[in-house]
Amino acid sequence: MTGVEGREYRRGSVTLRKQSGAIVCPSCRRLIDVREPRCPHCGRAQPGLFGYGPTLTRMLGTVDLVRILAGACVLLYAISLALDLKGALSPRSWFGILSPSSHALRTLGMTGAFAWAQGHYWTLLSAIYLHGGLLHLVFNVMWIRDLGPAVEDIYGPGRAFLLFTGAGAGGFLVSNLITGAPTVGASGAIFGLLAALIVHGRRAGRSTLSSQVLRWAGILFVMGFLFPGVNNLAHLGGFAAGWLIALLFKGGLTHEGPLTTVAAIVAALASVGAVALSVAGAL
Repeated sequence: MTGVEGREYRRGSVTLRKQSGAIVCPSCRRLIDVREPRCPHCGRAQPGLFGYGPTLTRMLGTVDLVRILAGACVLLYAISLALDLKGALSPRSWFGILSPSSHALRTLGMTGAFAWAQGHYWTLLSAIYLHGGLLHLVFNVMWIRDLGPAVEDIYGPGRAFLLFTGAGAGGFLVSNLITGAPTVGASGAIFGLLAALIVHGRRAGRSTLSSQVLRWAGILFVMGFLFPGVNNLAHLGGFAAGWLIALLFKGGLTHEGPLTTVAAIVAALASVGAVALSVAGAL
């Protein structure tokens, strides 16, 4: 983006700041005026989102995506413990240390056939940020912090969040369709991030990166059979969803257009709304 200036005007009692200047069209990658109703080169409608695209893109660029994702998982885990502290302090095994009760997880949006039977399809999103125990949480947050920065650097924060969200929801979709078992966790989303790194490695001719990440995914998948209660169907579905989504992000990976920014904001609001709907339904 070059030569972008702010222009303020009033609408009612609210002061709005509309952008002027040039941006890169998300479709054809050529410079155009940010206020163009349609790209004069490729015909894309509203490439600058009525002049507000650069502002939205800059806002997303200031977000620490990895910290937000990890923080959301930790916050909802703490809330799930507080909802039924007595149940959380009664572990059934060493792997279940500080495990939220089923009631607490259902209240916050655990997914599965039981949720779908009630029409709670939004739990595909809310369940991504819930975890079944302390070890489950620590393991997933560790992988988010390890993989997140690399995916964000390659694809940009908006696309990285869409990958995380789409892979997590895709993993639970596969699990719900095949078994319908109650399930939570960010593991499917993490497998989606692994898939996105493999796709980039192959696209960029970095075979070493692809091979290394593929080995990680294979090891994690095998480990899923060694621990009780691990949802490998969600892992497999998340990997497949992440791979397909990454294939859609063609060319210019580090440059995100305003529509990508809007899609990421919508996905974030949908995720927050999914938890809110679950809590409202429980109440």
